[in-house]
Amino acid sequence: MPRPLPVRSRGFTLRELLVAVALIGLLVAYVGPRFFGQADGSEVKAARAQIDALQKSLDRYRLDVGHYPSTEQGLAALFTRPRGEPGWAGPYLAQAVPKDPWGRDYQYRNPGRHGEYDLLSYGRDGRPGGEGDDDDLTSW
Repeated sequence: MPRPLPVRSRGFTLRELLVAVALIGLLVAYVGPRFFGQADGSEVKAARAQIDALQKSLDRYRLDVGHYPSTEQGLAALFTRPRGEPGWAGPYLAQAVPKDPWGRDYQYRNPGRHGEYDLLSYGRDGRPGGEGDDDDLTSW
């Protein structure tokens, strides 16, 4: 029985490589914006979760001390005992007060304009107002 002739392996042609690169480019163009759009949304979700955790810590502070920290004491009163607060049983946070996901301090006012206190992040743009990821994230 005769043996078959050996098949020579050959590499990819330039045309095949260009088609593959074009397909990869189309996939990246389609999936990339969706992926990065979700990343922006995760910062908003993280800020909302941090505001919720800070509110809970503020409520525990109030139960122990009898009032919320003043604007001057700020959120730092949740981690470091303020002077003249004998009922303080903190720290009420495991670590120092976090920055918002965009690297800025949360804004805290007591008394607040929208409740006993106002707690907010100005969002991605760091300015009051805005839309989408630039919108303010608030405790009220």
